[in-house]
Amino acid sequence: MAKAPRAGRSKTRLCPPLTGEEAAALSGAFLRDTASNVRAAGRLAPIAAYAAYAPLGTEDLVAAHVGDGTRLVLADGSPPMPARVQGFGRCLLHAVQGMLDAGHAAACVLSSDIPTLPTRLIVAAARHLLAPGDRAVLGACDDGGYYLLGLKAPHAEMFADIAWSTDSVAAATRDRARAIGLDLVELAPWYDVDDAPSLALLLAETGGYAAPATRAAIDRLGLRERLAERAGAA
Repeated sequence: MAKAPRAGRSKTRLCPPLTGEEAAALSGAFLRDTASNVRAAGRLAPIAAYAAYAPLGTEDLVAAHVGDGTRLVLADGSPPMPARVQGFGRCLLHAVQGMLDAGHAAACVLSSDIPTLPTRLIVAAARHLLAPGDRAVLGACDDGGYYLLGLKAPHAEMFADIAWSTDSVAAATRDRARAIGLDLVELAPWYDVDDAPSLALLLAETGGYAAPATRAAIDRLGLRERLAERAGAA
């Protein structure tokens, strides 16, 4: 899920400690690493890399960050949707529908705020989805959301009546799967970077995907030193 990086519109919960321009730069780095990570997973499993972007008209800006080998699919939630699918759920379902309509056997929506997600988790999601039988694959985040949802069919119920951007998203998604009798496979949890505490976790982390673009942006912006000074002042 690739929101075009723009100052004042990207990663606003990181401001402060970042400025709007710095948050947009970090968001762009996250996009580059996420796209590279998906392509790396594609060397281990039959995965096609997509950037599900919004808004319409930002194709060139998104394409500049995700690079060659990643296709674009519009995910602004504009097509007709069931009434109970609202907010960000419309964008997620739009993305799933777009990838399935392209002829793929399954589709995953993946956060672009997880630059260090281990590649093996993306590979595992693909392998579960390509096994016989209908199912969903969920990768939950530590904050109660999810970083990945994979489906073999566009089950709109999986996006219905969800309070997006809250700590109940993953739990509600599990409830939706149970309600429609859909088998659910869960991946190991990971974290997304959307506020100062999770940014500090990113700076301290040494595992997961190498995320070279993100690490370079961290160094260029001097984030380790600045957050250390901020913590000392507090």
